Amino acid sequence: MHPLAIVGATAGKLAHYAVSGVVGGLIIKNLPAAKPAARKALVGGLAGGIVASRWVAEAAEEARLKAGDMLAEARTSLGEEVPPPSAVKAEDHGHEH
Repeated sequence: MHPLAIVGATAGKLAHYAVSGVVGGLIIKNLPAAKPAARKALVGGLAGGIVASRWVAEAAEEARLKAGDMLAEARTSLGEEVPPPSAVKAEDHGHEH
C-alpha cells in the first residue's frame, strides 16, 4: 500500500472520530432532556458498528478463502503440488521438546 494512502486513511479516521466526538458531546451536553434518547441512539449506533465490522471481517475471510482456492486450482492446472493451507508455519528450530 502506498504511504500516502495510509496517511490519508489515518487522517480520514481521525477526522471522523473528531467530528463524531464533537457532535456526540454537543448532543449530550446541550440537550439535557434528550440524554436518555441520545444515549440510546449512541448505543444503537455502536451496536450497528459492531455488527458491520463483523460482516466486513467475514466477507474478507470469505474472499481470502476463495482466492486461495483459485490459486490452488491454478497451481494444479500447471501440474504443481499444492501445499496444504496452514495458519502457522512449522519449522525445525534446532532442539527437541
